[in-house]
Amino acid sequence: MKLSETQIGRLRELLTRSPRRIVLLAHTNPDGDAVGSSLAWAEVLRTMGHEVTCIVPNKYPYFLDWMPGIEQIVIFKTDTEGRAVRAIAAADLIFCLDFNAVSRLEILSDAIGANTTAPRVLIDHHLVPDGDFELAFSHPEASSTCFVVYSIIEALWGTDAITERMAEALYVGMMTDTGNFAFSSLTPELFRAVAVLVEKGISIPAIHNNVYNAYTEGRAKLFGYAIDRKMEFIEEGTVAYMSLKEHEMRRFGFQQGDSEGFVNYALTVKKMKMSAMFLAHRRFIRVSLRSRGDVDVNLFARRYFDGGGHKNAAGGKSYVSMEETIDRYVRAVREFAEEGRLG
Repeated sequence: MKLSETQIGRLRELLTRSPRRIVLLAHTNPDGDAVGSSLAWAEVLRTMGHEVTCIVPNKYPYFLDWMPGIEQIVIFKTDTEGRAVRAIAAADLIFCLDFNAVSRLEILSDAIGANTTAPRVLIDHHLVPDGDFELAFSHPEASSTCFVVYSIIEALWGTDAITERMAEALYVGMMTDTGNFAFSSLTPELFRAVAVLVEKGISIPAIHNNVYNAYTEGRAKLFGYAIDRKMEFIEEGTVAYMSLKEHEMRRFGFQQGDSEGFVNYALTVKKMKMSAMFLAHRRFIRVSLRSRGDVDVNLFARRYFDGGGHKNAAGGKSYVSMEETIDRYVRAVREFAEEGRLG
């Protein structure tokens, strides 16, 4: 990944003016990469004297509760005091982290529209960003937004600017968005960055334990139920899907983040090429897609579920019933296969 010197110069100019009121925004259902990049970027901006407010549309997963500084993140959905709206309206500069379009903010989209004067800067690694940004660090070739943030910090101030707390936050995003360094975009520069973070004093075993070994009993039972009762195989066992309705999730005391990783499990089957997870919400069904090799689920999500993402990890939404959604998926997979897109 190569950063543009021109863009770095423009960002430096934006940040070296007098102390500014800065807002950092991350996407709906914020994950480890969204939270990690926000916390690390916020800390480095505060060391420069800026006033920084981190805002997310809804709650992050409970297994991230341990992250230093996470209590300072404003959750828009439960923000009864209006802190998020006031911060956005007063912002001199707005950073959009780990999403490629304002629509990904969902319930927060209208609030950001109230400030039409603050420059918007994108820092992201998803494909096809929209053009509503004054400055865009869009790097789909990067494994995570945390790696993009790390690279920007390195370019602006050098790695000496990275504290242990920042290193922890950055590592969480790098780890979770690569499936614990098992997915694509695993470059030598990524591992050199990880080495720098380790030199800052982070404990990889402790971080791994905090994120991956901190689930509830209900989540463990829900996972077993989903695998045993809800996993279906099609296309001669090369494609799979799982679905969970609201009453099924309530039965196991579902919390935000409990379904994290479910969609990946089918890919442990040797001949599996593609997997989907359908998660019911009150107004829509969230679709998560994963694949191996050359099977492009970003294209699949854009074509069939008004979504997108990466080649091997994407998502979208469906506004019909679960049964209709699954039927659409099965038909879409068949069409994809007939086009030769399943390998």
